[in-house]
Formats: sequence, C-alpha cells, structure tokens
Amino acid sequence: MKKKKVPLSLGPVATRRLLGPVRRAGGAFARAYPGESGQRQPVHTVYGGAQLFKSDSVPKLGVLALRAFAEHAPSAGAFAAAIGLQTPDATPPADFAATIYARVKAKLEREPVEDFRIDFEDGYGNRPDAEEDGHAEAAAHEVARGFKEGTLSPFIGIRVKPLSPELAERALRTLDLFVTTLAREARRLPAGFVVTLPKVTMPEQVTVLVRALQALESRNRLGRGALKLELMVETPQAILNGRGVAALPALVAAAVGRCTGAHFGTYDYTAACRITAAHQTMTHPACEFAKQVMQVVLAGTGVQLSDGATNVMPVPPHRIAPGGPPLTQEQQLKNRAAVQRAWQLHFDDVRSSLRNGYYQGWDLHPAQLPTRYAAVYSFFLEGLETASLRLRSFMEKAAQATLVGDIFDDAATGQGLLNYFLRGVGCGAITEDEARATGLTLDELRTRSFLKILQARHASSSRR
Repeated sequence: MKKKKVPLSLGPVATRRLLGPVRRAGGAFARAYPGESGQRQPVHTVYGGAQLFKSDSVPKLGVLALRAFAEHAPSAGAFAAAIGLQTPDATPPADFAATIYARVKAKLEREPVEDFRIDFEDGYGNRPDAEEDGHAEAAAHEVARGFKEGTLSPFIGIRVKPLSPELAERALRTLDLFVTTLAREARRLPAGFVVTLPKVTMPEQVTVLVRALQALESRNRLGRGALKLELMVETPQAILNGRGVAALPALVAAAVGRCTGAHFGTYDYTAACRITAAHQTMTHPACEFAKQVMQVVLAGTGVQLSDGATNVMPVPPHRIAPGGPPLTQEQQLKNRAAVQRAWQLHFDDVRSSLRNGYYQGWDLHPAQLPTRYAAVYSFFLEGLETASLRLRSFMEKAAQATLVGDIFDDAATGQGLLNYFLRGVGCGAITEDEARATGLTLDELRTRSFLKILQARHASSSRR
C-alpha cells in the first residue's frame, strides 16, 4: 500500500519569508568578506628616503645585494651555515643548500626588489617645505623615467607623512606634487602603485586621504579608483580603540574599497607600548598579539598583511678608507661574522613571519635581500613534495574529501594548497615544472581559483 505523502508544515512562501533575513545578511557578509584578492603579493617592501630615489635604484640595489652575497657567502655551504638552513627530510643537505643558493642568486639578478616604497616619513625626516617640494617632484620624474625604461620594481608607491594635526597639510601637499607630476609626465600610474599612510589612529584620517585621492584622480584623469592605499599599523589605537573594540575594520571601511594592505610597524608599535629599545623585536609578545588581531579581523577581506622589519643591519664594521691599506685577515673575518649574525637574525625573523601566515615584510638594506629570498624559498621548498601530492590527489578526486597520510583535506584546503603554489611560483621559489607536477597546467594555475579549475574540468568532461 502506497504511503500517504506527509504535507509540509512550512510552505514555499513561509520558507522564503523565514530565509529573507539570512539571505540579506549573507549578501552583506559576502561583500565584507570577499576572500583573498587573487592578486600577487610581494614578499617584501624595500623602502628608502625620497631624497635618494632614482629611476635605477632597484637595479643598483640588486648589484649591492649580489656583492654582499658573493663576499660573505662565497658558496652554497657557507651560506647555509651562516643562516642555519635546515634540510627537509629525505633531501641531501648539499642538494637543498645548492638549490636555495642558486635560486636566490638568480632572483637577485632578475628581480632583486619586488616592492619599493619611496619614503617621505621616517626615512626622510622633517625638512624645509621648499626642499620637500623639490624632492616630491624629482621623485615623480624618476618614477616616470623608470616606468618608461622598465627599471621599476613590479610594485611601487610612496609613503607620506602621517595625517596628524602637525603634519597633515605637509603630507597632502607632498602627495599632490608627486601624483600630479607623475600623471603629467607618465600619463598613467605604474601597475601596483600605492600610497602608504603611516601611524593611523582614527577612521577620519583614512577618509581625508580617500577624498584627496579622489580629487587627484579627477584632476589628473587617472580613472576612478586608480589610486590605492595601504595602512601602517603602528599604534595600539589601530589595534583596539578606546572602547576596547578592534579598530582595523573601521579603518579599512573608511577606505571604501581602496585599502589593499595593512602593514605592521614593529618599532613604533613597541615604543608606544613602552617597551625598551633592547627588547623591540618582531617576535616580542606585544607584536605577536597585535599581528594576531590584524590576522583575525582582516581574514577574508582581501586586505593583504605585511610584517615589519629586522632593524639589525648586515653591515661590516670595517671598511677600507679611501687611499688606505687593505683590510687585514682579522678584519675580514670580523666583517663576515658580523654580516652573518645579522643574516641569521633576519632569516629567523622572516621564517617566523611565514609560519604565522605573514607572507610579506619590510627590508631596510640591500644586504638583507639574500636572506629574505633564502627564507621564503626554503619555506616553500621544504613542503613542496607533500603539497604536490596533496593537491594532485585533491584535484584527481574533484573536490571530494581525501585523506593523504594523516592530513584531511576539504575544499578550503584545496584553495589553500593552490595559493601555496601561486605564492611560490610568483616569487621564484618554485619553478613552473615543479608546479606542473601537481597535475595542474599553467593556465589552470593562472586562474588563481580552485573552484574555477574544478568548474572548467567538469565542463570539459561533460562535453566528452
């Protein structure tokens, strides 16, 4: 006997009415948390005073980095020993060290700097107005020239002074002079151009900057939204406001879609927390707390995070005076020891940032570039074999949960694994051949979307 169908208590109209608030809230949530931007993120930001910037500054930094690399790490083994390079299981130490050494050298020759910030703040200081006016225009001319000659880093921007009562007018004047001069000479902005706002404490500062950017776009015919901004998180008030509420969401919201990054400022932040200079380090618990808050409140927003800088420079204590005698063997050994100590500290700081999910940081000296890339490359290459196996298995089962070893993957992990390869290939840590070992084509990788790859594969199989 056929069972009688049980009538639904909630009909279609009632169901739609009940789900209305969820759908509206879901739409608002999706707008607030669109996920990762999918854009390449530089592994670092190198900054230098605006008074020193030239169109060929990036190639010159590469030359200086290579010189330090050759002088203080004459072999792969010497470099590995200097930075305390750990070898992954089942990989011969000499082979791993040689791979890291070769790829770092190639990167320094090909693209030594990924992001450069022309600085009108800490790296520039307070100068007479006429002098800063001249440097703002001169820096813009140099950027236009570097843009034309192809000598700029892939990402570039300027850091203005903070929008504090004392410096706000000067900050906007420098911004105006720089952007207006660059727009008139180059007629467009370099790709990846951004304006960095330091020492942000309140949403009103971000709002003022946004309005200034809008006016500059309009008057210089740059197109709406062409000028992006990033926030420097350097004060406790940028982490928690006076009510004890996370401050960053309001700061980012005030940027109305222009904020691409939030960069942590280690030394201003620790100083504001009354930590003495001897203990102002990137791994201080106060910094770890602040960066975890940044990570939590900006997760899924598409705003990229950057850690701060190691301020112990790899600089040799002894130098040859003009016309003076060559360095003694003892002086040379002391130079190498000093540089290698600073290298190991920088390497460890970068690896700590990477383990904590901060894939970008700030570098202050060309001799830090070898250890920046060594830390990033070793981080990605150590997990390459396991990540390749997991992603290949995941793709073969078309997003169905799969168990590889003792690690359980789901769809979110699929995108995470894809992001791992995108970051690794983007910075030169992973070769295209190594990425293809996952079973993905380069065209699939370039979609930057796990779901798009699956949809394309499903559509292709459906047509067969």
